[in-house]
Amino acid sequence: MLATTYIVLLALLLPTSLPLRASAGAAAVALNLTLPGQHPSPELVAQEVHRKVNASLTRRQLLQISEKDESSSCYTGNPIDDCWKCDPNWPNNRQRLADCAIGFGQYALGGKNGEFYIVTDDSDDDAVNPKPGTLRYAVIQPQPLWIVFPANMLIKLKQELIFNSYKTLDGRGANVHIVGGGCITLQYISNVIIHNIHIHHCYPSGNTMVRSSPTHYGYRTKSDGDGISIFGSKDIWIDHCSLSRCKDGLIDAVMGSTGITISNNYFSHHDEVMLLGHSDHYLPDSGMQVTIAFNHFGEKLVQRMPRCRLGYIHVVNNDFTQWEMYAIGGSGNPTINSQGNRYTAPYDRNAKEVTKRVETSESEWRGWNWRSEGDILVNGAFFVTSGQGLEVKYEKAYSVEPKSAALIDQLTWHAGPLGVGGRDNNLGMWTTGPNGGGFALGSGMDYTDDMSESYFVRAFSLLLACFCALVVAFML
Repeated sequence: MLATTYIVLLALLLPTSLPLRASAGAAAVALNLTLPGQHPSPELVAQEVHRKVNASLTRRQLLQISEKDESSSCYTGNPIDDCWKCDPNWPNNRQRLADCAIGFGQYALGGKNGEFYIVTDDSDDDAVNPKPGTLRYAVIQPQPLWIVFPANMLIKLKQELIFNSYKTLDGRGANVHIVGGGCITLQYISNVIIHNIHIHHCYPSGNTMVRSSPTHYGYRTKSDGDGISIFGSKDIWIDHCSLSRCKDGLIDAVMGSTGITISNNYFSHHDEVMLLGHSDHYLPDSGMQVTIAFNHFGEKLVQRMPRCRLGYIHVVNNDFTQWEMYAIGGSGNPTINSQGNRYTAPYDRNAKEVTKRVETSESEWRGWNWRSEGDILVNGAFFVTSGQGLEVKYEKAYSVEPKSAALIDQLTWHAGPLGVGGRDNNLGMWTTGPNGGGFALGSGMDYTDDMSESYFVRAFSLLLACFCALVVAFML
């Protein structure tokens, strides 16, 4: 009887003019659904991202003029990195990182003001009674923790690594790989930062007991095999990680998750890269807000960079160097705000379009707000825009329009974990040698995420993009 009452109330709340197959976005507006952590004005958040990028780029240019300023070589124009990395004492002020996020995930505190927890044991032998010193023991604790690694580690998970709120994984200064069963699960929690971690070769696990807090463990059904699964969570920031070769998605955010920033990451060797939204008709996902910034979408990627359902997705200053089917897709009427990205199409003449409306007729999607501003389209790439509803709001942002995507190399050059791929990013406090003082990672294909290879591939991609730009300029 109670369930019937809810259905009747829901029917009464819906306007009579709303068609039975109306978009979930329209229904959400009618019901005025708001998620905890949802920003009331996403356009203002997008504008603030550009202000911070422009300020960092201007600072870098001014410092380069002053030859006496030794700090000028530190600043990159990337506002996240410039926030913490130019502090010579950053290894002793690691929690400063929590103040450096931008976009919708900027309020993610992680383990700020909490104690430091040092992972001393790379094993994962017991998902119900994890040993102190292991990563699993740290992430299930109820209090804020800033989790660090004193040496290189390869952590082979047996089951999902289920986080509690207010945790930071800080892999700076070490070469940390997380692989295996389930990988990272963020379910009904908030305030998590994952920084400088390699996540790859994740596969389904479950049908067993797994502990989620010191006072609770329960039966987990089979997981999908995502690299990072965000489920009903908010205030999440994933920065400077590499993700590849997982069974399902590299990052999936579903079931009313919001307040997410995905920045400075390197994605490669995967089919369905990123899914944002549970289904076209799951109304709470209309409040999903995600910033995707300064990432490099690298070799051997197929689709979903991201694939969006509902919500507001800001894709800004990313470098898309490969896709086989499409880069950005969606259904269910999401708002996609693409600004200052570089899209380099594959040579396949049938895969030049950046965008894909999934299983939706043009008569329906032509009203969706998919905008492209300041993007550079290379090798025949084209972005199909649509919608008019946000044009007035976009006009307000023109005074802080995105910097030219010609600066995309500068903004994304250090995407992925710092200190790998031959780049001069050695980070202090912990050792950064091949195995220095820590554990060998091994050389088998099962435990590599191709970061070293990608450095040279990116250099080639940069040369190709420059050549294409010169050809276009000559033709004009």
